[in-house]
Amino acid sequence: MTVRIGTSGWSYPSGRGTWNGTFYPPRGTRGFRGSDELSYYAEHFDTVEVNSTFYRQPSAPTTARWVAQTPAGFEFSVKLYQAFTHVTPVGRGPVPDRTARPASTIPQPAPGDADLFKAGIDPIAASGKLGPLLAQFPPGFHCSPESLDYIAGLLDTLRGYPVAVELRHRSWSDAGAATADLLGRFQAAWVQIDEPKFRFSIRQDLAPNLERFSYMRLHGRNAAQWWSPDAAEDRYNYLYSREELKPFAAAATEGRAETRKAYLYLNNHFAAKAVVNAAILKHELGQTVPGEYRREMLDAYPELRDIVRPSSLLDLGDSDRSD
Repeated sequence: MTVRIGTSGWSYPSGRGTWNGTFYPPRGTRGFRGSDELSYYAEHFDTVEVNSTFYRQPSAPTTARWVAQTPAGFEFSVKLYQAFTHVTPVGRGPVPDRTARPASTIPQPAPGDADLFKAGIDPIAASGKLGPLLAQFPPGFHCSPESLDYIAGLLDTLRGYPVAVELRHRSWSDAGAATADLLGRFQAAWVQIDEPKFRFSIRQDLAPNLERFSYMRLHGRNAAQWWSPDAAEDRYNYLYSREELKPFAAAATEGRAETRKAYLYLNNHFAAKAVVNAAILKHELGQTVPGEYRREMLDAYPELRDIVRPSSLLDLGDSDRSD
């Protein structure tokens, strides 16, 4: 069994929760540019979940650059463009409460959207670096005959690609047999998620539904700011303890030898906490934790000190930065 562990996204250059100055050198540091972030990230992890493709369709020139910036064996899991999963566009601003069911929850992607998406990720697929596609539906997307039919149609459109489906409303687990049957027919993974639990939240046991692969996402447990964060990034301001991570490490391996591949992504991205927890999970699973970690990262997260290699280089000071 192969277990790949990484983070949801790799570029968080702004806000209080920026990765620059902790995981990455500060922006403007001589010899380090924003375009270097993916290469730097790939020195530490062998997979990443691409979230930018949710906000805009991927383009082949961009994904070809990603391929060139990563080593052989690296894998990208790619989130579907939001038109395939959401009724109304989602921005990067404050997070609204979407638990109330709107008049219609059935997405209506435009004709040609699927072909455009496939063309955009073709360089990744052609390189052999494509992991699963992630279809993340909103909390207000309820289980119904219409939504079951929509998912079936979407998965049929994406035949030939491994697909992981994230469902967040409790109606899907209440109708667990029907949900599992639908996903199983298309060999799609039912994403196991960890997030704050509310009355309407999906209930899951972390067990995979396929032998082919499993997919797990950890969003953090910041319940206090889940629906009304001061800033959108605050929703993901949560650091899992080692004890909290142990069940996920066990779920990825123990008693599931029939599962060929497991993907586990950390989405608690505020201030690079996802990086910290991904590194700890790799350590818990007995994997090598590669790459060097900056002094600022180790100062901020001393729990990393006994599992990672400190950087042998000091960042250049302000006087050595380029404009």
